[in-house]
Amino acid sequence: VQLVESGGGSVQVGGSLRLSCVASGDTMGRYCMGWFRQIPDKEREGVAAIWTGGGTTYYANSVKGRFTISRDIAKSTMYLQINSLMPEDTAMYYCAVSRRTCQPSIPRADFGFWGQGTQVTVS
Repeated sequence: VQLVESGGGSVQVGGSLRLSCVASGDTMGRYCMGWFRQIPDKEREGVAAIWTGGGTTYYANSVKGRFTISRDIAKSTMYLQINSLMPEDTAMYYCAVSRRTCQPSIPRADFGFWGQGTQVTVS
């Protein structure tokens, strides 16, 4: 599976962004797609995930109510809508795929396929 993110950028506090992740390759079947973020010297944090089998979504407590994950099966694309951006949302955002069922804790270790990342900067 190959993943390519886009949509990052520099935004003001309170602004919004929509990140996209296009998947290609062996994308048949059901799997968990997730969004992670990472700042320098910190561990990569799972912020949202979606089960392609039925659309069930999972969110980290820190982003509930502001982040919305979705997917367009026909376009093999996953999205992350981020509203009310705050400076602490500044990070590199990665999309990832796991062949396992989604877990509410969105554990990084479950995900074996990763994109290159897209930077989000909030100031």
